[in-house]
Amino acid sequence: METVEFSKMSGSGNDFIVIDNRNTAVSEASSVDFVRRVCRRRLSVGADGVIFLEPSETVDFRWRFYNADGSLAEMCGNGARCAARFAYLNRIAGKQLAFETLAGTISAQVIDRRVRLKMTAPSPLKCDLSVVLAEKTYAVCHVDTGVPHAVLLVDDVNQADVIGIGRKIRYHDAFAPGGTNVNFVALNSDGTLAIRTYERGVEDETLACGTGAVAAALVAAVKAGRTSPVQVRPRGGGTLNVHFAREGESFTSVYLEGDARVVYTGRLAPEALE
Repeated sequence: METVEFSKMSGSGNDFIVIDNRNTAVSEASSVDFVRRVCRRRLSVGADGVIFLEPSETVDFRWRFYNADGSLAEMCGNGARCAARFAYLNRIAGKQLAFETLAGTISAQVIDRRVRLKMTAPSPLKCDLSVVLAEKTYAVCHVDTGVPHAVLLVDDVNQADVIGIGRKIRYHDAFAPGGTNVNFVALNSDGTLAIRTYERGVEDETLACGTGAVAAALVAAVKAGRTSPVQVRPRGGGTLNVHFAREGESFTSVYLEGDARVVYTGRLAPEALE
């Protein structure tokens, strides 16, 4: 493999390795192994996922997004914002851009260090699902905001058993066969939402999740009457703004806005993949 140049980026604490792959620095056949190796923390670069920007015949570029475990994902809100800013900074696209994902074509606007992303239309929201774990029943809402998300409303996210409960719901039969991401959301008195997420594919808690923030905002609109825009505060800090138009329990014109920070750029040494 030739030398691979990359940028390490963070979207509200969700971190990614972003690679301009228009000249196929990393082949699709080798991508899964590459991702698993380079995402190892303390042994390699470390990240929640890897984003490859590749040629598109219809829009500015197409992306392939892989979770840290090597699974190919349809969509990632924070990753998409990082990809958009990376494309702008590297003159792949302008401030107004569009790119292909497995969830559909995504459009974005780069605003300095923040990116405003138009999300694909969410699936119909399903609330008041009963999920039983060890004889305890949890009330769960479920929605696909590009990838599937379960949302549990809690009093205090700091007290939530994100790993223990999150992992069990992630693999629960109710969401088989693909599983789901799991979000624990508190309705703050100032109108904001606090959120913690167990992320499918990372198989751990992440500091932020863009599609999870969107799911949380839509659930808060239905369950608590929150109106657009909703400010969501992930564990990684900062604020994600979710805009939407609502008709009953259906939503259109869904936008996610937040920071997309460049942490560093570099070249992978062969030892990073050992």
